This record gives sequence, C-alpha cells and structure tokens, in this order.
Amino acid sequence: MHRVYEIFEVMPNGSPQRATVVRGLEFAKAALQRLSKDTSNECYAADAETHQVVMQMNVARAKLRATRRIFQIAYDEDLGLRRAELLRSRGYGVISVLGNQAAKLLLSSIQHYDLFIVGHAAPKVARSAILAWLKANYPGVKILALNPPNQQILGADYNVRQNGPQTWLPIVSQQLSNSSSSRG
Repeated sequence: MHRVYEIFEVMPNGSPQRATVVRGLEFAKAALQRLSKDTSNECYAADAETHQVVMQMNVARAKLRATRRIFQIAYDEDLGLRRAELLRSRGYGVISVLGNQAAKLLLSSIQHYDLFIVGHAAPKVARSAILAWLKANYPGVKILALNPPNQQILGADYNVRQNGPQTWLPIVSQQLSNSSSSRG
C-alpha cells in the first residue's frame, strides 16, 4: 500500500500552502519537482499521516548554510519519528524516510546533507547495502549507524548501540559542530 504525501509551497510570509496530495513516494517526488519549477519559493513533501518532511526543493542557500542537515534512513516508523523530532528540537534540519528504497529514490537527485543516520531495525544485509550506496554516492558525508546488540556495520564512520539518544546524540552534536566549522 502506498503512503499519501502532501506537497506544500512555502509562501513569502512563511506560511505553507498545500498544493496537492498524491499517493506514493515516486509521485510525491515528481509533483514536488514540477512545483519547484513553477515557483522560486521553498517547496516540500510531507507524509500526510505523520507530517514527516521527506523532501525539500528551492531551499534558500542562506537557510541551507544556517541549518545542519541530516538524512535519516529508519526501518521502524515510530523510532524514526521520535529521532527526527528530537533532532528538530535541537535545531537540525531532518529528512527522514522509511527503508532503503525510499532513501535511494529521494537521494537520486543529489542534495546537500551533513550527516546520514542509518537506523537499527533492519537486517544487517539491508543496512550494509544502504551504507555502501551512501559511501559511493555521497563520499564526503559521515554516516552514523545505530546498531542492535553485538552488531556493527563495516564502513560506517560511527557505530553505536541503539540504547536511546544518550548513545548517539553526542556524536551528532560533535560531527555537526565540526562540519559547521569546516563549512566556513
């Protein structure tokens, strides 16, 4: 079953205006790309049920520079939502998707991210596959792998056991403060 996504345009006064509603991530991406060609305003797609932003376009360069951006690949919807909300409450820009296929679809149009987070609730093979894909397509971006007990993903820049935010949030803070100082 395909999820429902709402496509929004952010008006000059900062208020979002819903442009359309579509079913399926592929259609959300296509609708967002069409809208972004028709306007210079920021546009985004959000899951209609969770309100989780899954893709943005026409984001102002100043806003991109000012916000550390994280792309999260979650495999458990509830945990992914809670992680994204926690990160947003700390001032980070977060795009969160459920699973490898959605991640590859949205990341097929290269965008800037400061950090990738790979969730723990999928088989090691699936998590290793997305890690290899991320390294090949975004070689300069660090990857934080959240792991179940007694498991690590080779090639991840950071491997931590999923035991709550106290185990991984300090790494996010350190990595993103380092990337902001190197950004200039």
